[in-house]
Amino acid sequence: MKVLIKPSELSGKVSAVASKSFAHRLLILAALADNKTNIKCSESSEDINATINCLSALGAQIISTSDGYTVIPVNYNNIIKKSIMDCGESGSTLRFLLPVACALNADSIFIGHGRLPGRPMEALYNALTEYGCSFTFDDGYIVKCGGQMRGGRCTLPADISSQYISGLLLALPLVREDSVINLTGSVESADYISMTLSAMKLFGIEIEAEFTNNTLSINGGASYISPGNAEVEGDWSNAAFWLCAGALGGAGVECYGLDADSAQGDRAIADILKAFGAVISQNDHHIKIKGSQLRGIEIDAKNIPDLVPVLALAASVAQGRTLIKNAGRLQFKESDRLFTVAKTLSDLGSNIAQTENGLIITGKKRLTGGRINAFGDHRIAMMASIASVVCENPVIIDNAEAVNKSYPTFFRDFASLGGKVEYVN
Repeated sequence: MKVLIKPSELSGKVSAVASKSFAHRLLILAALADNKTNIKCSESSEDINATINCLSALGAQIISTSDGYTVIPVNYNNIIKKSIMDCGESGSTLRFLLPVACALNADSIFIGHGRLPGRPMEALYNALTEYGCSFTFDDGYIVKCGGQMRGGRCTLPADISSQYISGLLLALPLVREDSVINLTGSVESADYISMTLSAMKLFGIEIEAEFTNNTLSINGGASYISPGNAEVEGDWSNAAFWLCAGALGGAGVECYGLDADSAQGDRAIADILKAFGAVISQNDHHIKIKGSQLRGIEIDAKNIPDLVPVLALAASVAQGRTLIKNAGRLQFKESDRLFTVAKTLSDLGSNIAQTENGLIITGKKRLTGGRINAFGDHRIAMMASIASVVCENPVIIDNAEAVNKSYPTFFRDFASLGGKVEYVN
């Protein structure tokens, strides 16, 4: 799909879409619980559907309802074995459900598409091997798991992906023995681990987490208890694009359905845009951001990697120099996102340079516009769309359907705020 976006101011009100990060966790926990759970989830996406399809392959029944899903959990006495787990392009689905399949002794085959088969997994395989699991690899799939997962102790690097840790946390309560995860290195994206712990607590399991000495202790032989009803909160990561649009000028953009006390680390977008110089008003469930003269700042992306594209855009029109550091893990996203952010914004007229683990941007008043490729990356497609607000000429995006990965209604909401979108054959 190709779209042409003419420069225009974005302003008005928009509701935050459901957080796919929370949706993954709640759906998995509901599928492992003792009874059915009704999950309120305002939207779906390709990544959420990937998790639903994999849980269904294990034997859960997930029924779409008018406001979300009803999840009837797997039967632990009748786990479907040797099922095909199609993770699409979702790293969360693969990294969460591989440990779960091992804990259920499901001997599943995991397949994936796009860049997913090449994304880092070795550290998770090594940790699971310490817990008694085995793996086989073939050109036709990512991995096949085998062996009954048991408790014990493993060592896991914490500076590659928090998803490894979350996957183990979701799975280890299901095995008989107690377990300990010893984390090495600096914990990356710690808020995502906190999100997992918060979701698990909702389903009756609390984990002893000591991030000061990088130790996680998990009691085995536990059961997830359905709360009956659960709700997926609004997504700060995708709302960040609308908030950035507000910061780029005009009457401002107001986004509803965001929890100011959320465990989502990307709620930091509000404070960062304020540091840039944007004008912010906020209460418990909505936030409004208006533009003013933005100024360059220094940003540590260690715990907020998904915000880098939109922050790099804001920096492109901020007065002075912005440094984004500790963003090396972006090279292993849906695209090599350090490269694709720099390439896309440069093609649109930004003065941006890639470093070993970050970006340096010197702001200018306006960008020029132009034609870019989304590189199969939803956040690149959304970043380029928002960039049209500060471009002199239209922005043309090839492969704009990449937004479906996390935000299928993105262009509808973009148009509702005044964006001028044309679909090009």
